[in-house]
This record gives sequence, structure tokens and C-alpha cells, in this order.
Amino acid sequence: MANYVIGDVQGCLDSLHKLLDKVQFNPEVDVLWFAGDLVNRGPRSLDTLRYVRNLGQQAHTVLGNHDLHLLALWCNSGRSHESDTIAEVVHAPDGEELVNWLRSQPLALRLPRTQNPLDQALLTHAGILPQWSFEDALALSSEVQAVLSGSDWQAFMAALYGNKPNRWDPELQGFDRLRFIVNVFTRMRMVRDDGKIDFKYKLEPADAPPELKPWFELERACSAEGPIVFGHWSTLGQIKNKAGYCLDTGCVWGGQLTALRLEDEVIIQVEAVEPPLPTIP
Repeated sequence: MANYVIGDVQGCLDSLHKLLDKVQFNPEVDVLWFAGDLVNRGPRSLDTLRYVRNLGQQAHTVLGNHDLHLLALWCNSGRSHESDTIAEVVHAPDGEELVNWLRSQPLALRLPRTQNPLDQALLTHAGILPQWSFEDALALSSEVQAVLSGSDWQAFMAALYGNKPNRWDPELQGFDRLRFIVNVFTRMRMVRDDGKIDFKYKLEPADAPPELKPWFELERACSAEGPIVFGHWSTLGQIKNKAGYCLDTGCVWGGQLTALRLEDEVIIQVEAVEPPLPTIP
């Protein structure tokens, strides 16, 4: 048995199959953990959702920003983009089943215990705030998951988009609180010196303005906790970092699709099968 954490697939199902062939994935015993963004921009978003969902308990995922974009479009709360490839999900005969499955997924997951330093690892799409413990992150994820999987989820999707508030306050309430939590887990890259999240800068940290720092470079309040495994940042240019591992290596942009085997921390990669998108991330 092996556990594989996989970076942003984004509808690149052929690359996913290539990666699973390389690791000799056995769906009877092996387990896949996806770092979010299962869909969008790649050519097979619908087939990717169907494949992962049909793996049952052999596959787990956290939500990424593109997964939430699909949920927003489903309930007419989001704006479509030229690069979107998720309309096929919205119009599929099993689209509602897939959307309901997707909105029941969390924003953060504890990865399974193994006999190595990843014993206490946390999985999320973009990261967590340095002042959040793993227990904080899991509790906040549960808050959002309860709303998304509930009967009033479409009201939340209508209020989801926005960059405010941009600094954490445990007294936040309502949609402001939920929006901030979602933005941290699915959109965050850089944090300002004053603690505010910057949502504009998306390139390599080395080229960033001096007042911005990658979230994983900031000192964590619970420094004794284990690594954080995430995706979302295809331009980061590194996999191993101070917090843990970033597994988004730009498959949809013509890069690689990357997996981390938890049992021995081995990185496995395949070159993208799909033609690269013609624009920058």
C-alpha cells in the first residue's frame, strides 16, 4: 500500500493516467490525495471528476479555487472566462451529482500517518496562515464545508468572491468570515508585512516587492507541527520549501504533473501529455 499526494490536475486526465501508470497505482490498496484544482483549463475536466469520484475511498481531495469556480458557475454566481473548460460539467447528465460530490469536499485534510517526517502533514490547496495551528485550520475548513454541503450553499457562492477582508480576525462572522477562510485556503500566495494577504502577485517570490513574503516563509505559531503539502503556485519554481511541499508544477502550462509518496517522501513526475495553454498562469 502507498499514499500519493498529487498536485493540480486541472482537467489533464491523460497526464494523471500517465503518472499513475508510472507509480503502478493499484486502486485496490493505494490511496490518492489531491491538492485541489481537479478541474478547469485542461481538456478533460468532466472525465477527471468522474474518475476521481469513482475511486471512492481510494481518492480524497481538498477544494481549490478552480473547483470553487465550477461550483459558482453551476449556480450562476461566477463569471466565465475564455480559458474555462468546465461548461461540459455544468451540462453533463451527471453534472448535479458531480457538483454535489465536489461541494462536500473539505478545504484542509490531515494526511495519513506514516513512518517518516510527514507523520503529521496537512494538505490544503494554497496554504494556511502562520498563526493557525493544524487544529485551527481543520476546524475552519469544517465551518466552510458545513455551509457548502448544506441546503443554503448557493447563497454563500453568491457572496464568495472578493478580496475583503484581507486580514484575519477570529471575531469575523458570516460571509466575511467564510470568504476570508476560503481565500486563505485556495488563493493565498503572498502576505504583506502588516499581515494582510496580497491577492495580486502570482509570480516567483524572488521578483516580488520587498513588503511581500510567501506565506510559508513566515514563522508559524505552532512550529512543532508537521509539513504542509499544497499546490496552487505553478510559478513558485521549487517543490520543497520551509513549510513542506508545493506540488503544483504547471502541468496545464506544459510543465509536469507531480506526486509525493508519503511513505518515503519520494517525488515522482511526468511531463504533461496535453498541449500547453498559450498564456501565462
